[in-house]
This record gives sequence, structure tokens and C-alpha cells, in this order.
Amino acid sequence: MIEALRDFVSVATLGSFSGAARQQNVAVSSITRRIEGLEAELRAKLFNRSTRVLTLTEAGQELLPRARDILAEVDDARDAVSALHAEPRGTLRVTAPTAFARLHIAPALGSFLARYPLLNVELATSDEMFDLATDRIDVAIRVGILPDSDLIAAHLAPQHRIVCASPAYLARRGTPKTPDDLLQHDCLNKHFGPVPSGWWTFAGINGYRPLPVQGSFRSNDTPSLLQAAVAGVGIVHLTSWLVSTEIASGALVPLFKDLPGYSTRQSAIYAVRLSGRSQATKTTLFIEHLREKIGSPPYWDAVFGPALR
Repeated sequence: MIEALRDFVSVATLGSFSGAARQQNVAVSSITRRIEGLEAELRAKLFNRSTRVLTLTEAGQELLPRARDILAEVDDARDAVSALHAEPRGTLRVTAPTAFARLHIAPALGSFLARYPLLNVELATSDEMFDLATDRIDVAIRVGILPDSDLIAAHLAPQHRIVCASPAYLARRGTPKTPDDLLQHDCLNKHFGPVPSGWWTFAGINGYRPLPVQGSFRSNDTPSLLQAAVAGVGIVHLTSWLVSTEIASGALVPLFKDLPGYSTRQSAIYAVRLSGRSQATKTTLFIEHLREKIGSPPYWDAVFGPALR
């Protein structure tokens, strides 16, 4: 029945029997036979079949999330038993925000996979939050302030925001001495979607509310804001893990370095996982590897010296 459930989930996900057969490198007839056997056992039709469209019946819609849960439990049980006697193996599914994944997760994968050669990793990058149960994600990297949930969270690193600008911008417009001076400058700001916690917020300034800064460029993509700042368009207030390379190279200059903590409401970087059925052995190894690679304090904060520690 387990194989039939796998076939059912595969067909439902891909939308065709032939697609599921190609994915598993088996004949379509094999998939069809197992699905028909499953329908006979459940005494329910799971798919509405036509020459053009394949859709789930009401019974199929009811079964799909339960089948995914059952298969996840089976996979985790198999992994747990295998882990007692063998090296970790199989697939670890990870998701992370796009910029953080490119800068800090992908570079850490080489040493992780070299250490555990029987594992493979699937990394999905997105600034939208995946549902770990629905999407069968083992580890999700979350950046910011975590909402209340049943997820198990492991703290990876603190998060600091840095106000910085290019030498060309500062030569042209002057260097702001205090956060209040930012109101007279071009500030590159977030556009579309919620503004991240801590943007343009400073201890003891404006009642701990974001300063109403203005500027000629806004974007929903923080790497684009970073590149605009490097090009001299304006001042940014971005996370240290995003700007540290540009500051180390001199492409950007940090401002207000004597301001305690740089900003208030500092959020953090977490690895979160489901409780119970989240491939605990592989998940734990991956999280510990990230902690080791990031270090304490994080390697990207070294350029700022003790001010961020």
C-alpha cells in the first residue's frame, strides 16, 4: 500500500499518470495498476479521468494530505532506524530566503556533503514562507522575528542592521552625523510587502519608531537596494550578513558606528523544523554544521569589530 500511496501522491502532484511514470522510470501500466489497486482497497475512486484533464475526486482530495503525512512518517521511521547502524543518507529538503541562501547557505553545502557523502540536499530559495508540513520541508531558515508556532527553532546567529552608503554618495551629499540627519538624505527603502523589523529604527530616536525617510529609489528586493547603494544612489539600512562584503572591500562605508547596537529590535536568524517527523538525525546534523560554519560571533560580522558583539 505504501508504494501505491507514493504513486497516488506523485500522480496528484504532477497531474498525470505518464508524468509519474517518467519520474519513477517505470511503465505507465505499473502506475495505473497500483492506483487501481489502491482504489479497490479504499472502495473509492481517487481521480476523475478524461482525455485532457486529470482531477482529484472528493475522496482523492481527502486522501492527499493524509497520504503525504503517512509517507513522511514512513520515511522518517526508515531514516531513524537506518541512522542507528549507518551513515546518514537520503534527501534533506531545505528552504531559505533567496539572498541569505546564495550568500551563506549554498557556500556551506560543499563541506556538509563532503562530510556526509550519502546525503543529498534540495535547496528551495524564496522570500515567501513555505509550509513545512505541506511542502515536506525538513529545515527552513527564517530571518527576522519568529511568530508563535509549533515549530522547533534553533538560533543560528543574531541579526544586526547597518546604515551605510558609498564613498561617492558621501562625497557628493555629505556624511550624516546622527540618525535624524537621514531625513535630509536619499534613503533607499523597501517597497511592496511588509517592512522588515528594525528598518530605520534607532535606540532613543523617534520614540523607537521607524524614521520617515525618503528617497528616489525603492524596491522589494534587498540585493537590488544594496547594489543601488554601491552605485551611489543613496543610503541603505540592511543586515550585516548582506552588506559585510561590500563594507570589507570599501564599496560601502558604515555610519553611526558609535550608536549602541546600531539599531533596536534586533531580530535573529533561525533554523526551524517540525517536531516529531522531521528527519531529526539529518536535520540536526545540518543545523549543527551551519552553526559551525557561521561561528559565534558570525563570520560576516568580523569586519565590524567589537561594536556588534
